[in-house]
Amino acid sequence: MSAPAAESAIRTCGRAPAAWLHPYVSAYTGYRQEATPPSVHQGVASAHLAFLFCVEGRVEVLGNADPARPPGTFTAAVGGLHDAPARIAQGDPQTGLQLRLTWRGARALLGVPAGALAGDTVDLADLLPGRVAPLLDRLASASGWAERFAVLDAELTALLRRGRGERGVLPEVGYTWDRLVEAGGNVRIEELAREVGWSRRYLAEKFRHETGLGPKAAARVIRFEGACDRLLASDRPALAQVAAEAGYVDQSHLSRDFRDLAGIPATAWLAERNPKVDAGPGLARP
Repeated sequence: MSAPAAESAIRTCGRAPAAWLHPYVSAYTGYRQEATPPSVHQGVASAHLAFLFCVEGRVEVLGNADPARPPGTFTAAVGGLHDAPARIAQGDPQTGLQLRLTWRGARALLGVPAGALAGDTVDLADLLPGRVAPLLDRLASASGWAERFAVLDAELTALLRRGRGERGVLPEVGYTWDRLVEAGGNVRIEELAREVGWSRRYLAEKFRHETGLGPKAAARVIRFEGACDRLLASDRPALAQVAAEAGYVDQSHLSRDFRDLAGIPATAWLAERNPKVDAGPGLARP
């Protein structure tokens, strides 16, 4: 769920959230999408939920990663974890902010486990009644990106204080996710199950309930996200080197993941994501 990134049509500005929010939100990106010919953008699988606010325009989801979930049009929404691409309409001008929300952030900020959002796009007004419209007004009236990011810091801090944090999260699930991230997705699930003292089946059940993905699927999207981040770096290495650094068997293995998780080849994905950056390291990607 994101703005597309044709070089002539989009500008972005990124910043890290306030330090105390890092376990829950890992990046802010502001973007301005100019009008383009109508087309369809693929929302790729990611190890983060997409948390989106539109201060101009709307996001039209043509098809969720889970085809059983209905499409919709949103000014503020959250997209759950998924291991298949979603389909997003593009063409109309749009200005907004996209946040990389962690699965822990779903509970801490929105009050629901990330598993409840899996494969779906959910209107934030349904999760945060009474808060979304005033927040969109404040974001729209802000003088620039720096003030908008400050508004987000304040609002998310307020949500964190009123919430229950990570209460209800089984420590074994958190340990498994953190180990997957540390290993870049390259660790055997049987090994993780032994480490937490659970059967592989029981681990998969509890992990999927909390995050929305099974451990094996989570490992795949974590590895894929790492490869995508490497490809977006200013000193981007060749695709084969990226595949090796991210832990893929070879380049064709990474190419298969682009087909399954992004719905387009890596070259097309890169061509779509070459925005003009106003400030900061964050780029609209999912």
